[in-house]
Amino acid sequence: MQKQEHLLSSRRFLPMFLTQFFGALNDNVFKQSLLLVITYGWIQQQTASISTLNNLAALLFILPYFIFSATAGQIADKYERSFLIRNIKLLEILIMLIGTAGFLLGNLWLLLFALFLMGTHSTFFGPIKYAILPEILKPNELMSGNALFQSGTSIAILMGMILGGVVISNSEGNLVWISLTVVTIAILGYICSRFILKQKVRENHINVDWNFFRTSFQTIRYAKSLPLIFTILLGNSWYWFYGATYLTQIPQMTQQNLHANENVVSLLLTFFSVGIGVGSLLCRKIGGSEVNIKMVPIGAVGLTVFAFYLAASLAFVPERTGDFIGISDMFNSGMIYYHVMIAVTLLGISGGFYIVPLYAMMQAYSPCSHRARVVAANNIMNAVFMVSSAIFSIIILSILSIDIKILFSITAILSALYTIWLLTRLKPMLKNAQIDLED
Repeated sequence: MQKQEHLLSSRRFLPMFLTQFFGALNDNVFKQSLLLVITYGWIQQQTASISTLNNLAALLFILPYFIFSATAGQIADKYERSFLIRNIKLLEILIMLIGTAGFLLGNLWLLLFALFLMGTHSTFFGPIKYAILPEILKPNELMSGNALFQSGTSIAILMGMILGGVVISNSEGNLVWISLTVVTIAILGYICSRFILKQKVRENHINVDWNFFRTSFQTIRYAKSLPLIFTILLGNSWYWFYGATYLTQIPQMTQQNLHANENVVSLLLTFFSVGIGVGSLLCRKIGGSEVNIKMVPIGAVGLTVFAFYLAASLAFVPERTGDFIGISDMFNSGMIYYHVMIAVTLLGISGGFYIVPLYAMMQAYSPCSHRARVVAANNIMNAVFMVSSAIFSIIILSILSIDIKILFSITAILSALYTIWLLTRLKPMLKNAQIDLED
């Protein structure tokens, strides 16, 4: 714990941590507020159904990861990273001003455009933030830094969802307040970015290729030429497939299986997010400060066992009719609801155990000269796996009309098989691998 406290007070780490925190916070405040104004019809320009608009919003946010990630990785390797971060954060302020115009004019399409730009902003920021950690941290701080990054991001996501909901609900349709909120957070992120230390430029000879599709293909091909790195990226991407499968279904699970209202959805998402944060911090505490794979098998077992625990808990939830129950009703309706909440929390903790070491290994074993491009390849693959998760869930739930408990069970089995294959490949590779960290 002493190491983590020192790290959060470090001039090397704290500005980067806060910049990332405010970025994740703003992403989720804006997305949640947009979801609410669509759902509750506070912007009267809806020519499509709420479900269609919500899915369109999700697609627009993730689409830039497919298009721009590879080019973003080249830029992050070519130019000085603190300079890039400051300019990206200035663009975030501009994007939020466009979003503000959308809120105040009641223009849904302008808001969706701002959401696409926020996804683009996150796409260009992603390779920088993960490539910069091995350069601002010492080798024995990398696990701690990633644990704090993951914990901070989970808290920021949770706070963003809550803050977006609170501001929208308390403003009673006056969208000036949510506009002020997102612009203020963007300004705070920019202020923090001003304190990030200047970094070395290692590959300033790179010619940035603006043909996004060719660059994406080349970036993935490069990652594939490094068997250890590519296997680690496959592990990271599976986490996003798994997480997207569960997070996307929590609202439907709450409505159909628990017969509960939207407040219970927020409660379960809170338990999941807090679980990831706790798991990330415990991962470093239990697994040690050196980059290692020790906690990944424990996390993988948890992702399988607690998925079955959740499915079994849902099977025992009694049938209900009438109004949806709220949070207080759920706490007063018997132990079976506590089992659901515990299962969701334990899934989050297992996810923290699983993902923190893999992200640390991705950074540690990537060549310094290509680190940001490796992160870009990771982002492209994550996006592919998340879209695959959506297609997989649609096939199981909508086309085959299979119960959500079966979806969770199938995902648990796939997770066990995938992780066994992953660890079988990774462990021999790690024995001879060299960590590429430079001062």
